[in-house]
Amino acid sequence: MIGARRVPVAVAAVVLTLVAACGVPGEDRPRAVTPPPGPFPPTATAAPTTAETGAVTEVLYFSREDRLVPVIRRIDEVPTVDVQMRDLLAGPTHTERDDGLTNALTGALSNAEVELVDGQARVTVTPTVADTGRTDEMLAYGQIVCTLTARADVDAVIFLRDGAPLSVPRGDHSLSSDPLTAADYAVLITLR
Repeated sequence: MIGARRVPVAVAAVVLTLVAACGVPGEDRPRAVTPPPGPFPPTATAAPTTAETGAVTEVLYFSREDRLVPVIRRIDEVPTVDVQMRDLLAGPTHTERDDGLTNALTGALSNAEVELVDGQARVTVTPTVADTGRTDEMLAYGQIVCTLTARADVDAVIFLRDGAPLSVPRGDHSLSSDPLTAADYAVLITLR
């Protein structure tokens, strides 16, 4: 009976000795550590892009932490306002989502169509029917205004619903049915 007790104690002693031997030895003072040679994977703060080989850039604005963030994508040709709006509605790429970017348009608008008339982008919107509980309409409209006015051929954006001007929230929380520019959302824009 006494021998049976010694086996578990002996096993426990061996396990404790092995565990203690696996650790990093302690040191009395801190010392500098030299990192191993690279290359290292890119960090999440790198500027997100979807294609590095395109001849032109497309600027889209997405949101992160109640701010508007410009994203520059390399594409093959200058997009029409319709294509750019479609790209904006499609939302961030997987890489851009990994960088913390989201799309405030999801849940705020069910559809948006754009027409360019004399430098003014006229955006006809259809707000969502269901109450999603989201309170980021200001970011949603800011994404559209900042994205479209980043184009050389767009001076301002006006929103329409059923053919009539629609009052939308600006960056200062006021409502406006006037033509808007990125300056109306400047307080919300961050570069990263």
